[in-house]
Amino acid sequence: MLPRYATISSFAVVVSLAIASPVFAHKVQTAADVGATLHIEPNDNPRAGESSLTWFALTRKGGQIIPLAECDCKLAVYSESSSSQPLLEPPLKSISAERFQNIPAAEIVFPQSGAYRLQFTGSPKVAGSFQAFELSYDVNVAPGVAPSPSPTVAQLPSQPQPTENQWIIPAIASTLVVLGLILAVLIAKKTSIK
Repeated sequence: MLPRYATISSFAVVVSLAIASPVFAHKVQTAADVGATLHIEPNDNPRAGESSLTWFALTRKGGQIIPLAECDCKLAVYSESSSSQPLLEPPLKSISAERFQNIPAAEIVFPQSGAYRLQFTGSPKVAGSFQAFELSYDVNVAPGVAPSPSPTVAQLPSQPQPTENQWIIPAIASTLVVLGLILAVLIAKKTSIK
């Protein structure tokens, strides 16, 4: 059995790493013999009014990529408040992203912040290549660039935008907390020995 201070230290390290690590949450959905990983630029955090490259790493069971050239794919964007008619039906194009080649992608400009649903459907261009599929992804869109104010409206000061390295401060704080816990445990242990 580990000494108590080792258990506490291990837990503190795990917590600090979880807090400090940036999270990139690609969303994965499957249907029949097809799966697709959704990624939206930037960092799966689309912003209203800004173009977001949205791509799908479409694969067969076993991980083999299904290129856009082999799929009659369609993408529809629905507002969660009104899901009867698609809000957008952006055209798909073939791109290469990360380790994936010739995968389906689209440029989406979400009109406002809020909840949306992406409906990604497809069928094989060559019968029997894979089964037709319908995948659904829930997406939350953050507020984006505000439209230009009219001349009669006073302009409010803009809020600072988060930087790419916004995880550094939590990492430093977590490290200091861990070191403080370790020091406290060592002092307590030394005091109890005397």
